[in-house]
Amino acid sequence: MLTPDKLTALHALFGDRLSTQAHACEAHGRDESFYPPAPPDAVLMAESEQDVLGAVACCHAERIPLIPFGAGTSLEGQVLAVQGGLSLDLTRMNAILRVDAADLTVTVQPGVTREQLNAALRDQGLFFPIDPGANATLGGMASTRASGTNAVRYGTLRENVLALRAVLPPGQVVRAGSRAKKSSAGYDLARLLVGSEGTLGVITELTLKVHPLPEHVAAATVTFPTVNAAVQTTIALIQCGVPIARCELLDAHAIRAVNAHDHLDLPEAPLLLLEFHGSPLAVQEQIRTVQELATELGGTAFQWAETPEARTRLWRARHHAYWSVLQQHPGCRCLTTDVCVPISHLADCVNTALQEAEAAGLPYFLVGHVGDGNFHVGYLIDPQRAEQLATAEALSHRLVQHALRLEGTCTGEHGIGLHKQAYLLEEAGEAAVATMRAIKAALDPHGVMNPGKVFAA
Repeated sequence: MLTPDKLTALHALFGDRLSTQAHACEAHGRDESFYPPAPPDAVLMAESEQDVLGAVACCHAERIPLIPFGAGTSLEGQVLAVQGGLSLDLTRMNAILRVDAADLTVTVQPGVTREQLNAALRDQGLFFPIDPGANATLGGMASTRASGTNAVRYGTLRENVLALRAVLPPGQVVRAGSRAKKSSAGYDLARLLVGSEGTLGVITELTLKVHPLPEHVAAATVTFPTVNAAVQTTIALIQCGVPIARCELLDAHAIRAVNAHDHLDLPEAPLLLLEFHGSPLAVQEQIRTVQELATELGGTAFQWAETPEARTRLWRARHHAYWSVLQQHPGCRCLTTDVCVPISHLADCVNTALQEAEAAGLPYFLVGHVGDGNFHVGYLIDPQRAEQLATAEALSHRLVQHALRLEGTCTGEHGIGLHKQAYLLEEAGEAAVATMRAIKAALDPHGVMNPGKVFAA
């Protein structure tokens, strides 16, 4: 809680960049999760690393909870101010500091969004591939170790961060990594901070890998009689080594919603949305292989999209799936879970999740980055009906438990946040979580950095 004296100290440091207005606090007290809003006591619009340094030092000294904030698109409650305190908004720190086309690297401030970065890179024949769907900030994406639709070919944020700068308590700037493609120098602090969900410090600069724009790109949609047939096709593609760039699954519920939202006419049946990158010859070879494998498993209604406009229309619809489904259910919130399993267990995990969702009777939808074994189930609930939330929580719990039994993870990309703290202990074990807690205590001894997240009380 920010006392008047603590607010006075913050105002002296930051002037009108600090706001206690209700509308500002409310806007920074919600994300895309099903949790009710939890606004901070104040919001600071940081404009430089010096601002971040001052905020971290003050919050450490005054024992003020500090919650880093980007675009607010997190799905597990990461930006909610559950203990009040200061929301540190980094969106004004949105400069692209350096593009090194020869080395295929770029250095950015944390408030740069992925769409902003790609717009700036396009004229140089480059792109940044990590695409979680939302136009999230790169600092937020790094903090949650985001991945998304291109991960099957290009990896996650973990593989694409070369270096970073971060401010840690009590108020010190740490530089981790370099622009070199590899290093064996000391502990890998960059990977420690990537995925830490703002609980260790605040990222103020990122050096990222970028990639040449592919010579040729083609997208395809393939419809299947069942979700299982689509998943089996995905498994076959991965095991055959087809170098697909994207492989996304949408069930019939998701297709119905995106058709309505984006004015498409896709068959209302399970669908794989795929993308291929490479030379025209290589892409054609990939397409032939996919068509043969999919046909053997019941795939039909093949549609190819090779113009940028046609591809963009399809991928925009995929990225809108979450909001499209919500639009079909006015007044509902979505409890979304994501798990990731070894590809050989994907069919088992997906089929079990769907059977249990059907039996429960709640509206739901399934989308997934199935090329890397990661999928999401969204359960639609009326926030005024406690029994629906209980049912959705039970379904999510059983799905996570099943994924863990299959040697998978409780979250492929959403992070732990508030929602999956108990599963972290189950997945990692007591010794590993104790080690994580020891790191947290060493770097943030007063526990001011995004308190209440990642670790259960």
